[in-house]
Amino acid sequence: MNRHAQAAVLFLLGAALLHAGATDLALRYVKAGLRPLLLVSGAVLIAAALATVWYERRRGRRGGAQGHAHPEPRVSWLLLLPLLALILVAPPALGSYSALRSGTALQKPYGYGPLPAGDPVPLSVVDYASRAAYGHGRSLHGRPVRVTGFLALDHSGTPYLVRMALNCCAADAQPVKIALTGQLPPVLRPDAWLEVTGGYTPGLTRDPVNNGPVPYLKVTSARPVPVPHDPYDETWNN
Repeated sequence: MNRHAQAAVLFLLGAALLHAGATDLALRYVKAGLRPLLLVSGAVLIAAALATVWYERRRGRRGGAQGHAHPEPRVSWLLLLPLLALILVAPPALGSYSALRSGTALQKPYGYGPLPAGDPVPLSVVDYASRAAYGHGRSLHGRPVRVTGFLALDHSGTPYLVRMALNCCAADAQPVKIALTGQLPPVLRPDAWLEVTGGYTPGLTRDPVNNGPVPYLKVTSARPVPVPHDPYDETWNN
């Protein structure tokens, strides 16, 4: 790999990072707050590629002997692998397989803000679960809620509404789960995304993986929805 090939690889890597950071592709890998860092990294790589080309041309004009240059080891071509992975393989968001093999990551919040006006109240899986499990549903009584997540069915067929919560990136995503009861659809398909409307119902079950609290939601209606542009939940980082 000579200098021009290195510059080409750097340029392509930078362009791929810029593309990922400027589109929703980045949300398959990192949380939304890190997109500016991807854009900056892409710009730096492109600048490095252009600087490398400029330096080589300048050295050539000064009579630098290219024939005496020592090319980098062939292993350098492995830099193309992450580029090809980024371009050719857009991984799906983590789903029910990962959710059922990890314990709920629900954490006790410092406090609860007031619910917005209007019914049903749109809540994230994390917000509903924390209010139901740790707030004992006090802020939810008498208010219908609307929650969106994907379905997971355990070995006994118990349905959960799940959202994978992020700290930083998809590699550290952990599930937060709500057990569903009430008027459920006749056919439950794992990984299908549902918008569920219902209300708080007392009681908790325990996650069999880590014994964490999993609250119930009594469903009054449910409808399938497309996968959201950002499939992960970052509300516990706010």
